[in-house]
Amino acid sequence: MQPRNMSMSGVVDLAAVKAAQEAKAKAEQARAEAARQGGGGGAVSPASLVIDVDEAGFERDVLQRSTEVPVVIDFWAEWCEPCKQLSPVLERLAVEYAGRFVLAKIDVDANQMLMQQFGIQGIPAVFAVVAGQALPLFQGAAAEAQIRGTLDQLVQVAEERFGLTGLVVDQDAEPGADPVEREEPAGPYDALLEAAVQALDAGDFDGAVRAYRNVLSDDPGNTEARLGLAQAELLQRVQGADPAKVRAAAAEKPKDAQAQIAAADLDLVGGHVEDAFGRLIDTVQRTAGDDRDAVRVRLLELFEVVGADDPRVIVARRALARALF
Repeated sequence: MQPRNMSMSGVVDLAAVKAAQEAKAKAEQARAEAARQGGGGGAVSPASLVIDVDEAGFERDVLQRSTEVPVVIDFWAEWCEPCKQLSPVLERLAVEYAGRFVLAKIDVDANQMLMQQFGIQGIPAVFAVVAGQALPLFQGAAAEAQIRGTLDQLVQVAEERFGLTGLVVDQDAEPGADPVEREEPAGPYDALLEAAVQALDAGDFDGAVRAYRNVLSDDPGNTEARLGLAQAELLQRVQGADPAKVRAAAAEKPKDAQAQIAAADLDLVGGHVEDAFGRLIDTVQRTAGDDRDAVRVRLLELFEVVGADDPRVIVARRALARALF
């Protein structure tokens, strides 16, 4: 079987990613600093970069993890001869790329529902999931040079568009070792983060946004700044909005992406979390192209505001995955 769909150009177009070499350089700098300091929340062992995934663990091991690091999925089966050629290459590259992506191996014989959801017609088939969105990479055996090119583009998209700088790998860990927990050192951005919190408390949303962005300009992977920015931008967007007009526009134009996005922002600020998520998931199903991607990106931003561990976010992520497939 000849490889197909090797180009990542469709992913780049979908994410509206341009050649942002500065962002990529900053992401690399953040990874290097995290590695120097021990990864903050802890490093992972090389063995944990390749995992077996089944239907029961797909939500946790793939969708949720894809908000932290790109997840490459290798659909395979024991009887598949090309799989036996491709899988070892992917496993070796997962370790070589040192945390820039995680490889999830799915046995299609044991997980036929996942095979159907991804619309797989033949194996081996390789997909990626980035920030909850499934992206086809290629099908069939492929030359290692082509695979590397595809992975390089995937990593670049993840870094530039979503700020996913990957995981920090403890190269000294024994094979199969558990992640190493390290005490988090005091960060260099405490003053800026505190200023952002104070600005939020004072209702100075513009100032809070600036402060959080200052942190993220140097440290794109800073979780606290990313969460704070999502909250500050949400409050900034709804400030001065006329709720009656926003909701009337959304009711009149159910396929208007921007109208639904504006209404979802108000839903969330008003505490109607499920309504906000449901509105945007429905809009993802009604729209296409740039409009659909704008809605998806806003939904991921609202997930950040609520928190990845919130049960409502977990349910909505699953619904979004179904809508995207």
